[in-house]
Amino acid sequence: MTKFLLSVHVLAAILAIGPIAVAASMFPRHTRGPAEEGEGRQTAAVLHRICRAYTVLGIAVPVFGVATGAGLGVLTDAWLLASIVLTAAAAALLVVVILPRQQRLLGAPDRVASARLAMSTGVFNLLWAIVVVLMIVRPGSTTGA
Repeated sequence: MTKFLLSVHVLAAILAIGPIAVAASMFPRHTRGPAEEGEGRQTAAVLHRICRAYTVLGIAVPVFGVATGAGLGVLTDAWLLASIVLTAAAAALLVVVILPRQQRLLGAPDRVASARLAMSTGVFNLLWAIVVVLMIVRPGSTTGA
């Protein structure tokens, strides 16, 4: 059962978080021009919808991650606790900062706000990169990985 949970956890991370990371990173570029640029605005609207939709699907990642950790008996390991905290920080950044800023930029494109959003998105992606490294390296692991 643990192998199944781990498989679903990894697949959910790839299929849910990956599209958010890509779409959120592409979004600011399409909101830097003048408000009358219709094609860029349409692309930005699609990227925002992708981010919103995959945010809901992304809930599966920590759910199956915690289930996997419980199955492996590692819920109290420092690397997993750090990963949980970083995942929560990334989720909060997405819901509290990135999605609302995207929504605002759809209504009123702004170069400065786009640059700030790009920075926030970079931090979001960095948090996920750190979580991935923690999942692979697993400090203190006895498996030799």
